[in-house]
Amino acid sequence: MDDLTALGLGPDDATDASSSDDRRDERDEPDERDARDRPRGRRGRRRPRSRAARTLLAVGAALVLMLVAAGVAAGGFALHLASSWDDSTTTLDDAFPADAGRPAPAADGSVNLLLLGSDSRGDATTLDDGSPSDQRTDTMMLLHVDADRQHASVMSVMRDLWVPIPGRGDGKVNSAFAHGGSPLAVQTVEALLGARVDHVAIIDFEGFADMTTALGGVDVVSEKAFRSAAPDRGAPYDYVQGVNHLEGDAALAFVRERAAFADADFQRVENQQAFLEGVLGTLVSRDTLTDPTRVTGFLTATAPHVTVDAGLDAASLVSLGASLRSVRPGDVDFFTVPTAGTGTSHDGQSIVLPDDAGISDLRDALRDDRVRAFLDAHEGRP
Repeated sequence: MDDLTALGLGPDDATDASSSDDRRDERDEPDERDARDRPRGRRGRRRPRSRAARTLLAVGAALVLMLVAAGVAAGGFALHLASSWDDSTTTLDDAFPADAGRPAPAADGSVNLLLLGSDSRGDATTLDDGSPSDQRTDTMMLLHVDADRQHASVMSVMRDLWVPIPGRGDGKVNSAFAHGGSPLAVQTVEALLGARVDHVAIIDFEGFADMTTALGGVDVVSEKAFRSAAPDRGAPYDYVQGVNHLEGDAALAFVRERAAFADADFQRVENQQAFLEGVLGTLVSRDTLTDPTRVTGFLTATAPHVTVDAGLDAASLVSLGASLRSVRPGDVDFFTVPTAGTGTSHDGQSIVLPDDAGISDLRDALRDDRVRAFLDAHEGRP
């Protein structure tokens, strides 16, 4: 019995995979000028291209091993990559708050994974003990995997969303990590959405540049043409509407930029998803899947930039991947936690306002494992 068979995966899975500070710089704040113009409704869902790409996008680079386990390589190569992943990633031993007061684990078997993207990884020992740092999470997504493993949802949380931060009063959701590390970030998201976070993965943006270089560049579809100043990257970088071949610093500038857009962080969230989709589209291409050197290079470049909770090792990722192997096109939904435009806090910060009624409905949907029904009711089926 080979490694894939032992995991409950067969050749069809391999074939399917291959087919497809509260005061930051002014340019880092939402543009108040567009508050009256931006629709108060929800952002539309993004539909990815393939089953493998959708599943991987949900947790970014942290789930590349799931792709490997699903058929990238058989035998010792998959085991070698799993071992390499566990050796190279950083383990966040104190990822969660004290259990008292947390939402109970889902009795139905659904899974929630919190993905955090940071602009600076900082000292690894700080991350390991979960202590506060000066880092802010510029990307925050929650992956919800339905109990039946037939559907999944990836919900982006706007980083400037104004929410209660436990023990600190109201603040931007991304400040939770800076004030209290992973435990406070988890506690804040759980309080917002009323659902228990089962796993955490933190990815450093610097890794985005390295992973694209390892892949020889990636094709990313941009909804808009824009210029990124990227003063720390030797800039400027110009991006066209449509396909852009990105590598290294140009890729990093693409996922960081927000000042170029009237809707600021809303568009940046879209760009980050498009970038990950492009990376993973390259990963699941036949040229990559049949090239062990390229896969190993990607893993080597990515793993050092990833921090995961102690329970999110290669074995658990492989198990999750195996349970999702029946997922088909249209089974994974991407959306943004409901917002109500922008505003200004009592202390003068530009913020994103929560749609309290919409979030209340989302909390109910997460509790009942009916996120897709929530989307049908609030957005309509594309």
